[in-house]
Amino acid sequence: MSIGRVNPKFQLSDQGIEGLGEAYYNMLEPDLIAHALRRGEGELGKGGSFLVSTGEFTGRSPKDKFVVRTADAEDTIWWENNPPLEVAGFDALYADMLEHMKGREYFVQDLFAGADPALRLDVRMVTELAWHSLFIRTMLRRPERAELDGFEPEFTVINCPSFKADPARHGCRTETVIAMNFEKKLILIAGTEYAGENKKCVFSLLNYILPEKGVMPMHCSANHAQGNPVDAAVFFGLSGTGKTTLSADPNRVLLGDDEHGWSDRGTYNFEGGCYAKTISLSPEAEPEIYATTEMFGTVIENMVYDPETKDLDFEDDSLTANMRCAYPLHYISNASENGLAGHPKNIIMLTCDAFGVLPPIARLSPAQAMYHFLSGFTSKVAGTERGVTEPQPTFSTCFGAPFMPRRPEVYGNLLREKIAAHGATCWLVNTGWTGGAYGTGSRMPIRATRGLLTAALDGSLNNATFRKDENFGFQVPVTVPGVDGALLDPRGTWGDPAAYDAQAALLVEMFAENFAQYVPHIDEDVKAVAIG
Repeated sequence: MSIGRVNPKFQLSDQGIEGLGEAYYNMLEPDLIAHALRRGEGELGKGGSFLVSTGEFTGRSPKDKFVVRTADAEDTIWWENNPPLEVAGFDALYADMLEHMKGREYFVQDLFAGADPALRLDVRMVTELAWHSLFIRTMLRRPERAELDGFEPEFTVINCPSFKADPARHGCRTETVIAMNFEKKLILIAGTEYAGENKKCVFSLLNYILPEKGVMPMHCSANHAQGNPVDAAVFFGLSGTGKTTLSADPNRVLLGDDEHGWSDRGTYNFEGGCYAKTISLSPEAEPEIYATTEMFGTVIENMVYDPETKDLDFEDDSLTANMRCAYPLHYISNASENGLAGHPKNIIMLTCDAFGVLPPIARLSPAQAMYHFLSGFTSKVAGTERGVTEPQPTFSTCFGAPFMPRRPEVYGNLLREKIAAHGATCWLVNTGWTGGAYGTGSRMPIRATRGLLTAALDGSLNNATFRKDENFGFQVPVTVPGVDGALLDPRGTWGDPAAYDAQAALLVEMFAENFAQYVPHIDEDVKAVAIG
């Protein structure tokens, strides 16, 4: 039976899914919340938000994500970064999941991945949990009523947390699995209730499809100047580096906080919502994001709250440091209505440096930009992935290695070509530690970071006096109005300059060791950056 706001042209039975107890198609937020409450999936929070715990898994499971080794994927996948799953294992997994699903309720959302109508992907999300349906409806782009009548899914995602994979039978690692089959246009997720797997599998899918269309998929937030979408900026960075916070500038229009494409026509958002970390969120520092936590339909994930008043505790990370809220983009007052902007004038690469070595901002040459993009240096912050309890220095190529099916040079070359074609200025911004490494120093003041970004985006920073950094060779401003000049010289913020020098030498060595894997695949000017 099909119950929902639209009787779709393509039923689940057309995709081999049969024998379900009920299939609820394209329900809107009120009904999804009602079903989630009926099923005991969570509680109603203030303002009609939905409070939920994801149980055992409070972050992504990157080691349990696989690409099916089909003939068409064999020569295009970066296999060192994407563990293969054999076709027979996937087929067995699919058959067993379909059998497990019989007699159960499922929720179907037909959604767009991409704001550009010419480049968007039509995705069908089939979820066992009603609140997962609410989550993905919030995070992807919602078609108009008329667009649903003839909706034909190009890819289908099936998420069944109650199904446990069998490593011996299915060829996976544990009972948790995310299996991507590009040939069958099908993604299977099992054994985890963490909602972020839903959106990140779609991002991985776009990262595979779009490069062949000349589109650069980017793990970034983006905004543009008020009244001037041509003046766009993108902010690359892994979770915890500040993509959401720093792009939510009240003086600029927010395009999106996490995933975008850069095509020949400009920049566009893949999503229709935001997935913001809420630990230490305050109405003073981030009033608009804070306000969404008491708005109708916002998904509040893994937060401690008062059982009677439903007041949220933004400081209690006993469930996880990766507590989050998911809300539609239009809940932010300065959000873009169409998710489209021009070519980026400024490219910001955000890093959370737990070593306390990097300056708060540096200007990069095109070759340096590719070097730092391929390096993707940052620190994984607590809670984002299972097992991460304190910042861990890491290199995640393209600032998003877990979501990159193709080799890094594919994305690096695309970025470089687009920078050259459109003349973007590139900046490296450290939102990590100053005055010492993690455990000794302190986090970079967000007010200083905002001041530096404002100067970069309005063009005034280009008029500053710069010095050449002795460790990495990029240009660092000497003084910036409104910013404490002491922060601009990281060595001077350390109590022991010799300790800084030793830490800097260690970081430079780590960069060199990591980048050695890319040297056979890059041009001479980027090699020159790599070898100093």
